[in-house]
Amino acid sequence: MVNWSGIIAGAAMFIFTGIFHPVVIKCEYYFSAKVWPVFLVLGLASLAVSVYAENNIVSDVAGILGFILLWCIHELKQQEKRVAKGWFPRNPKRM
Repeated sequence: MVNWSGIIAGAAMFIFTGIFHPVVIKCEYYFSAKVWPVFLVLGLASLAVSVYAENNIVSDVAGILGFILLWCIHELKQQEKRVAKGWFPRNPKRM
């Protein structure tokens, strides 16, 4: 029997990373890095789903999503620094 769980987990990692890269940039632009608690709650909720899911693939994908959401907290702080350096545009409505 073929085991697809590794391929599915890898695809989930690729897709979630691709989705949350621009999400972090947009969140910092519109809301600032102060939106990090949203990522914390969603990340912890995803990790809880991962722990309690009975299906291995659901558990794997939820765990990957949870850790990517937690990593977004770090990236929000880094994005704030990139904006301060002028590498990304600052939202003129938040000045």
